[in-house]
Amino acid sequence: MQGNRRKVIAAAVAAVAAGGAAQAQTKTVKKVYSKGPKPAGTPLYSPAVSYGNLLFLAGKGGREGDVKAQTKWVLDEIQKELENAGSSMEKVLKANVYLSDIKDFASMNEVYVGRFGDAPPARTTVAPAGGLPGGALVEIDVVAFT
Repeated sequence: MQGNRRKVIAAAVAAVAAGGAAQAQTKTVKKVYSKGPKPAGTPLYSPAVSYGNLLFLAGKGGREGDVKAQTKWVLDEIQKELENAGSSMEKVLKANVYLSDIKDFASMNEVYVGRFGDAPPARTTVAPAGGLPGGALVEIDVVAFT
């Protein structure tokens, strides 16, 4: 009886040690995703960064047109970034939407609805008092999984 117990304990210890070794071999690392050539110097930010299976996308700001046109462009760019990193719109867990004017909330939502599939991500929408960089009407950043 005592010998069997020792064998079971020894086997359990060996299994834990082997699991730890396997975990050490598959160490979670930070990975940066970007399209195009690597910048010459140190960039201010990375467009997309993963850690394990979590993926964080930097904010994408609108370029031209009204808030609907900018929202569509931003969501299209987010989709490209997600796919470049091995994810998709359906895998987005959290979205932060920034509007230069909260009056654009309904118009932005007309374009936003359905873009993340039937189970949309958690979302926060804010209208910063100082506006958005570059005169954008909308900026969106997301957290997804791969």
